[in-house]
Amino acid sequence: MKLILKWIMSAIALLTVAWLYQGVHIASFATALWAAAFLGLLNSLVKPFLVVLTLPVTVLTMGLFIFVINALMFWFAAYLLGGFLVSGFIAALIGSLLYSVLSLLINWFLDLALSN
Repeated sequence: MKLILKWIMSAIALLTVAWLYQGVHIASFATALWAAAFLGLLNSLVKPFLVVLTLPVTVLTMGLFIFVINALMFWFAAYLLGGFLVSGFIAALIGSLLYSVLSLLINWFLDLALSN
């Protein structure tokens, strides 16, 4: 139940990012659901490998390269999914930052609400 709730809330977070920032466009709630699921898969399966592969650069930039990895995954998801558009790398960077903050808040709120 918690996983489905997080998935729906992540889709709402994506729609909020598209509403807040014009560089990101999502056609519908169904598209947001697919995008949230795909971003979750990318974050759990691909991101660890990318972090290990780019570890020297990440260390040199004191961890800031992680933002680039997040933006590239956000941009890649938009490239593969129809109805989810990102206008460029800067838009992907800003969109991924907004999505990360919203996801952090959602996870914090759900953990707080469901722990009781």
